Amino acid sequence: QLVESGGGLVQPGGSLRLSCSASGGTLAVLAIGWFRQAPGKEREGVSCISTSGGSTKYATSVKGRFTISRDNAENTVYLQMNSLKPEDTAVYYCAAIDIPGETMGTLSVWEYHIWGQGTQVTVSS
Repeated sequence: QLVESGGGLVQPGGSLRLSCSASGGTLAVLAIGWFRQAPGKEREGVSCISTSGGSTKYATSVKGRFTISRDNAENTVYLQMNSLKPEDTAVYYCAAIDIPGETMGTLSVWEYHIWGQGTQVTVSS
């Protein structure tokens, strides 16, 4: 099971760092993705990172503002979000692709097998 943390209320232009950890397991062997879902909208891919951390991808809307990273020793994947905008407001989820070996991430929700419960991010003045 995945557990997200770090969400909250922030002003436009501010920053937040989200964390994704595993309850009772390890993230070190899994490719991880971050997704978000705003009210009335479909869940969309934000960023993903390969098993080793050597490959990352970003949605166009967050490129240059968000950074994904992983610390396998800490069993945690992070999403650093800078220059936040009101349109970044959503519930953010982390998810894992449960396939053995080095796995590339993807921004497609359909490729992921394990999901967290989400953390709310609200960007508002």
